[in-house]
Amino acid sequence: MKYRRLGHSELDVSAVGLGCMGMSIAYGPADETEALGTLDRAAELGVTFLDTADAYGRGANEELLGRWLRRRDRGTVVLATKFGLWHDPASGRVDRVDTSPAHVRTACDASLRRLGVDHIDVYYVHRRAPHVPVEDTIGAMAELVAAGKVRCLGLSEVSPQTLRTAHSVHPISAVQMEYSLFTREVVEGEMLATCRELGISVTAYSPLGRGMLTGSLTSRDQLTEDDNRRRWPRFSPDNLDRNLALVRSLTDIAESIGCTPSQAALAWLLAQGDDIVPLPGTKRVRYLEENATAADLTLTTEQLALLRAAFPLDAVAGDRYPQQALDRLGH
Repeated sequence: MKYRRLGHSELDVSAVGLGCMGMSIAYGPADETEALGTLDRAAELGVTFLDTADAYGRGANEELLGRWLRRRDRGTVVLATKFGLWHDPASGRVDRVDTSPAHVRTACDASLRRLGVDHIDVYYVHRRAPHVPVEDTIGAMAELVAAGKVRCLGLSEVSPQTLRTAHSVHPISAVQMEYSLFTREVVEGEMLATCRELGISVTAYSPLGRGMLTGSLTSRDQLTEDDNRRRWPRFSPDNLDRNLALVRSLTDIAESIGCTPSQAALAWLLAQGDDIVPLPGTKRVRYLEENATAADLTLTTEQLALLRAAFPLDAVAGDRYPQQALDRLGH
């Protein structure tokens, strides 16, 4: 595994990280034994950068990682988590965002308990509450750094201006954004330019388009009834066929390279700069191994251009989130 320095921090993270959300929620039934085995294999492969959040299963994903960490060397893992999203107890869905200073402190202590650790390596604002000045939120997070509870700070799905303001209060090491061949417009342009001006890394979630870019999905019938993607616009009956046609082009290019569609998509993302760290999520060893191998794949200029051209920005059908979730982005 290759490693990349995370922004202004002193943390070196695996070039390909591991998103842990799907081990507990969102993509079908959870299997703890399988998830723990996948985490063990990640450690063997040198995949050290693990990403979770207090919102994933309302703390269940952090608790899962905590059980795994109890039998590992904490120093070999770069652990990232997030705070700020509240779930409605009845529906289980996010119904508000709280980034107040009081909640910053409460949420951090709760995450530390669930994870069973004395510090969090990267602590993100999961979503920003626009009525709370970001200076207040980051000021409270900076106190966590001073107290030794957090090593470095990050934000997720914010505007470039919010990122600049936050960075003026305390150095920001990472901004987490959705970024893939399927979703480029939210990063490329002002956000990426701002990150590079300020020396901030981009940690890219959903780098495989929530599984669309793996080439393994051919029908909505493959999605279980409790799979969140059934609510996502790009997986709707009206949009899925159009999007799968784009993926078939990716599959053809990957075959010509001699790799899988997932590996081609991740290698393309890695080639966008050493300040980009993809976080493909999986709960299965075979996909973890496939994804990790992408770090060793070097694409030619021609191959990179072919991959970009296969996904024109106006060709992807559907928004990346349902409207309620879209309303929480970019503040």
